[in-house]
Amino acid sequence: MPIYEYKCSKCGHSFDHLARTLSDVARKCPECGARNPVKQLSTFSTSEGSSHSARTRGTCTTGTCPLN
Repeated sequence: MPIYEYKCSKCGHSFDHLARTLSDVARKCPECGARNPVKQLSTFSTSEGSSHSARTRGTCTTGTCPLN
């Protein structure tokens, strides 16, 4: 379920709304009760994996490991 951001055009209050269906929109401001808040353009962020790479080859402390 997407979360949409809204801003009240009367009092300026910003709030989130969890939409349960496609037609589920915020009908009024929870702060002042004004009708028809304005949907805001939301941004999102992503993150990439760790910058550390996994070792592909281990070493044995004795130096006799067949993988070396």
